[in-house]
This record gives sequence, structure tokens and C-alpha cells, in this order.
Amino acid sequence: MKLLAFAGSTRHESFNRRLAAAAARMGREAGADVTLLELSDFDIPLYNADLEARGTPADVLRLKEVMDAHPAWIICSPEYNGSYTALLKNTIDWASSPVSGHPVWGQGDRPLAGKVVGMLSASNGRLGGLRAQSHLAPLLLNTQCWLAPQAYALSAAAEAFDAQGALRHAHDQAAVRAVVTQVLWAAQRLQG
Repeated sequence: MKLLAFAGSTRHESFNRRLAAAAARMGREAGADVTLLELSDFDIPLYNADLEARGTPADVLRLKEVMDAHPAWIICSPEYNGSYTALLKNTIDWASSPVSGHPVWGQGDRPLAGKVVGMLSASNGRLGGLRAQSHLAPLLLNTQCWLAPQAYALSAAAEAFDAQGALRHAHDQAAVRAVVTQVLWAAQRLQG
């Protein structure tokens, strides 16, 4: 099973990028073929229909291809002002936007429809980014993703990782592993 893990942040010391890396390691341990995607590797402008009308940017097409190739996803969402980041929204907006006349991307359902998505978040706050997840879930459902019922919000994130980026506490490890396991299980059955 191919698993895509990414964070809605490009900040170098992002807790959610660390969490995505930890989830990716767990996916590999479970036998998945894992891609840890860094959104900073893509030159994607703010979504603008006028810009899109002049031609979908090449990195948007590249992003769509990477997303489409993975039936299972883990999204690690930071929480800004009680919601997910503009970067994450912009990424989903571009990914879901149809490319006029394109044989693969001409419809708006690919590459999101049918993907099994597990939500994780990390924050220093007591809720661990849970409010961002509550806003992200309807967006993902609207794009026809299958949302895994298991999710996890990691609180006290500044203390949660060791120097190698692994989760320190057994309860955090078990909770993240449960999300990864459920996403892989569901994606395998939907692809079958």
C-alpha cells in the first residue's frame, strides 16, 4: 500500500512536520511504501482562478500526480487561530481544481476523491490542534475523501519528540500508530 504523509506547514521546526515524519516511519514499519511530502518542495502560488485560466502551474500538476499515486494519506495539520493553515487550504484548493481539457485532471474529483485520510495534529496547547481537525474534516469530506474515524491531536508538542524526531511517550506512539494502521487497513480494502 502506498501511503502519503505531509504536514500543512513549511516551518523548519514545525511540530507537525515532525509528526508527519514519525507517522511515515510507522507506515514503513507496517510495510507501506511511504512518501513523506514536503510542501516547500513545490512552487505553488495562492489559488487564483484568473491565474489558473492562463494555465495550471507545473508544480500543481506534479502535486496532483503525487497525491493521485497514493490511496492512503496522513495529513498533519497545525492549528492557526483555531483552524487549519492557509497553506493546507491552498494545497487542497489547487489539488481539487479541474484542469480544463486535461485527460486526467479535467474533472474536479481527482486526486482527492476516494483517498483514505487520517488526521493528526500537534500543538503546544492542551487540545493539540483538535480544533484544526474539526475544521479540516468537513473540507476533506466535501472533496470526497474517506476520513478515518481514528485521529489524534498531540498536545505539549514541544516536549513530545526526542532529538531524533521520534515520539517520546508510549501513549503518543500508540495513538499515532493506530491512525496509520487504520488508514492502511481501510485503503487496502477500498482498493481491493
